Amino acid sequence: MPFTEAEYEYLTTQTIGRLCTLGPGDQPQCRPIVYFVNRELGTIDIGGYNNSDTQKFRNVRRHPRVSLLVDDLASRDPWVVRGVELRGDAEALLDAPPPAEGFGAGVIRIHPRRILSWGMDPNVYGTQSRNVS
Repeated sequence: MPFTEAEYEYLTTQTIGRLCTLGPGDQPQCRPIVYFVNRELGTIDIGGYNNSDTQKFRNVRRHPRVSLLVDDLASRDPWVVRGVELRGDAEALLDAPPPAEGFGAGVIRIHPRRILSWGMDPNVYGTQSRNVS
C-alpha cells in the first residue's frame, strides 16, 4: 500500500477532498468530491450519484494526470493543519462497482505516484514527500 499508517488513518477519517483535473483547453478544474481508500488496490476511488456524466469524469478520460487534496484544520489554538496531496494517474471506469451504496455508475480510480503530507506526526515539522512506484 502506498500510504503510511498515519496517512491511511487520516484519509479514512475524512470524507471530502478536492480533485484537480485538466479540462477542455487544458484548463485546470478543481471540484469537491467524496472518496474512498481502496486498501486492497492501494488506490483512491471516487464515486458519485452521476459520476460518469460529470465533467471531471470526461476530463480524466482525456487527461489521466490528476491531483487530489484532502486537508483540514485540526486546531486553531495551537494552529494545527493536516493534509495529504496525491499526484498520480487516474482511470475513468464505467464497469467498476460503485464504492458506496446509492452511488451510480462510474468510478474515478487514482493510482498515487507522488504523496505529500503534513501534520501527520506532531513531532515532524513541514511537508514530507515521496514518490510511489
